[in-house]
Amino acid sequence: MKKLVFLTGAGMSKESGINTFRDSDGLWENYPVEDVATIEGYYRNKQLVLDFYNNMRAGLESKQPNEGHRLIHELEDKFEVSVITQNIDNLHERAGSTHVVHLHGELTKACNEDKDVVEEIGYRPIKMGEQIAGQQSRPFIVWFGEGVPEMSKAMKLVQEADIFVIIGTSMVVYPAAGLIDYVSPNVPIYLIDPADVKVPMYSNIKHIKKGASEGMKELCQLLK
Repeated sequence: MKKLVFLTGAGMSKESGINTFRDSDGLWENYPVEDVATIEGYYRNKQLVLDFYNNMRAGLESKQPNEGHRLIHELEDKFEVSVITQNIDNLHERAGSTHVVHLHGELTKACNEDKDVVEEIGYRPIKMGEQIAGQQSRPFIVWFGEGVPEMSKAMKLVQEADIFVIIGTSMVVYPAAGLIDYVSPNVPIYLIDPADVKVPMYSNIKHIKKGASEGMKELCQLLK
């Protein structure tokens, strides 16, 4: 089986009703990104950050995978599919995808402040005073200013890809945006996004200017 590797970003989940960074002018769900998505913001106001992710986590429970998520899963019948996602939702897994690498963490998990003990919490809130391994429990999220521990795994998957697909990411957040540089020469690259996206101008890139679901329908036809 050929190895088909996806890199997905916020545009992947937009059709499921989850807001994206780039549509919000530096705000995320009406909050400045530096207040709720940086390690400095967390240490400045832990309660604010816990409340922010508690609300997002509670809202995720009612969100559903869209057709784009489902079509990625269906390709597992014909390819060895791996999904590298910048998203913190669990919609790929809920659509059935079996090999998902979360670069930026997972909303339905909590960890201690050292991030070396992780627990599944589902959709419940994290409370001040709640502890994991003797430390305040916090969202299992990779914030700006923190390392990306899954990056080496993602790089290896991209290096081994026979086909590489980018969906719904602005390709401006590093190190994730740099993954395209690990694609082997002559491997076809498909970019699914209704907007123009700044990517290296490799001759092997085909831009499908559609949203996630419609773009995935076209990709499935092209891969047949």
